[in-house]
Amino acid sequence: MNSLKPHSPYPTSLPDSDRGRQEVRCAVRFPLSLPVVLSTGETEIAGLTRNVSASGVLFALDRDLQVGLDLRFSMRMPHAVLGAPQDVLVQCKGRVVRCSSSHNEHLAAATIDEYRFAEH
Repeated sequence: MNSLKPHSPYPTSLPDSDRGRQEVRCAVRFPLSLPVVLSTGETEIAGLTRNVSASGVLFALDRDLQVGLDLRFSMRMPHAVLGAPQDVLVQCKGRVVRCSSSHNEHLAAATIDEYRFAEH
């Protein structure tokens, strides 16, 4: 089971490449690995979340995305994270704000601009 302890929004140390950039996160991130399908309107891309907050999500994907791309996606949030009696499907709209790649993994950070809780 995933740990429900959130990551601190403040880094303990920054790599040399990040020095000088200010940390802008303002929401607690939960290290949740949830299956997700991103819809760009033209295509669908399967992936996993790496962490989730009220304002954004970090996705691990098998292909790169373009910054600024509008997305729709749904996540089934574990009931324990939300304090609900059962898991909840959350439908989201957002946009890609940052991308990086290493080896065969592509990471894409996206905002959550709108969301709604879907009924079963």
